[in-house]
Amino acid sequence: MKSLYVRIVLMTVVIVMVSALFGFWMSNLYYQLHLKGYNEQKLYEIATETAQLYERNPDPDLDAYFTSIAKLNYQLYVFDPQLQAKAFGDAFRETDIPPETVRQVQAGEAYRGAEHTGRLFVTGFFENTLRNSVGVPLQANGETYALFLRPNIERMFGEVRVLFARLLLFTFLFSLALILVSTRYLVKPLKLLTAATKRIAEGDFALELDVARQDEIGRLARDFSRMADSLRKLDQTRQEFVANVSHEIQSPLTSIQGFSQALRTERMTEEEREAYLQIIETESRRLSSLSKQLLTLASLDHAEEAWEVSRFRLDEQIRDVVKSLQWQWSEGELGIDLQLQPVTVSGQPHFLHLVWVNLLTNSIKFTPPGGEIRIVIGADSREVTVEIADTGIGIAEEDLQNVFERFYKADKARSRKLAGSGLGLAIVHKIVQMHGGSVEAASEKGVGTSFKVRLPHL
Repeated sequence: MKSLYVRIVLMTVVIVMVSALFGFWMSNLYYQLHLKGYNEQKLYEIATETAQLYERNPDPDLDAYFTSIAKLNYQLYVFDPQLQAKAFGDAFRETDIPPETVRQVQAGEAYRGAEHTGRLFVTGFFENTLRNSVGVPLQANGETYALFLRPNIERMFGEVRVLFARLLLFTFLFSLALILVSTRYLVKPLKLLTAATKRIAEGDFALELDVARQDEIGRLARDFSRMADSLRKLDQTRQEFVANVSHEIQSPLTSIQGFSQALRTERMTEEEREAYLQIIETESRRLSSLSKQLLTLASLDHAEEAWEVSRFRLDEQIRDVVKSLQWQWSEGELGIDLQLQPVTVSGQPHFLHLVWVNLLTNSIKFTPPGGEIRIVIGADSREVTVEIADTGIGIAEEDLQNVFERFYKADKARSRKLAGSGLGLAIVHKIVQMHGGSVEAASEKGVGTSFKVRLPHL
């Protein structure tokens, strides 16, 4: 019963059987309401016509007359005035009938057997008993007889009943065979999907599914293929992420280890020792920054589960960020041009603070002394735009479309002083997306770079 194939087959068979029972019940209801009285009346008219035909053309040999009628596929049971009975045609299975009923028929009262059988189903029509017959009086030789008559169902419909029974049997068998075949056809794509699921669980994302079908299974196969492709890309991204993290961690650790060993050498000037210690400090800060950014990315992946939105002044937040980084842009002899239109937004202040810190830090890092950084806020009824532009070294056009990818570094030959983790812009992109906004970059090598953040104006 755990197999879907078996369940569908059994369910279909049960549906067929229940439908057959319901159809039988509806047919029986139709028989009781419409056909039962009609058949009874028709049989009564035949019995009456049989009696009247003899009475109009009396024949001394009454038994011969009844025998002729019986040959027309009828069963007759005749009672004489002394209640002596005689059967003509095939025998009744039961001949019990109250004598009072016989006398009532002889007295001129018709007997309608279907009203006395007590059967609620159409099968009562085929009951071969004397009770299930029609009785009428018959005048012969100056005496009154009671004539009971019913059709000989076995002779009339015997072959039809056998044919009908075989028809039902063959119909059921062929239906069952077709159900088995069609169900296997329906279940086969699901089995393929099950096998594909196991392959995906084992890390094999190269699937070949029938995506050309236009039914629900075809749509499921197409969605499944898209899911497998997404999982493949996710797995590839995960592997690249692990590799990048390992590389970013290994590089400063190697430097720290190498220069630490060098410090053990006694033959070293004080200037060299100070330079080595400075490198070790710088690499330690890189590790600390990397760990913080990795924790930030991890927190962003689950931040929406406990997302607390508040309204705040965006211009004041950016002004606070500029003040907090004053020692960096002052040391680099950079000019800051603030064009901060007062505007209130809804969002997560802590994460948006990280956006401005990362963008402004990048501009400070890659802008030569004497350069300028411009921060402009614009707003309309639909969105708020924040643009941070610098006059720095710029980004090559072929690198511009990848700057928001994790661990991507546009300049592979950066000095140790300018080296970063490649996670800052990825964090910016993630946070802006979580706020329902967008971020885009424009740059020209040697001229400068501009980052434009668009946020919904709620």
